[in-house]
Amino acid sequence: MQGHAFLVWGAIGLLAGWLASFVVGGGGLIRYLVSGLIGSFVGGLVLQWTGISLPIASPFLHEVAVATIGAIIFVFLARMVV
Repeated sequence: MQGHAFLVWGAIGLLAGWLASFVVGGGGLIRYLVSGLIGSFVGGLVLQWTGISLPIASPFLHEVAVATIGAIIFVFLARMVV
């Protein structure tokens, strides 16, 4: 994986975590990054399992939307456990 791919992956994670914080609360750069990166996996799995397809043409915005959905689910479930 090339260096710029890590930057894009990190940007998607930060943006998704930040957007999810508007719905479920929380804050902090590291928390945004972690929840966004985990959310990208969770969102991808949930959307694949449910068969939902987001009609977003831009690949970057599509990934941000999927990661945001996953981050919201992840943070909500984590708060239920703790």
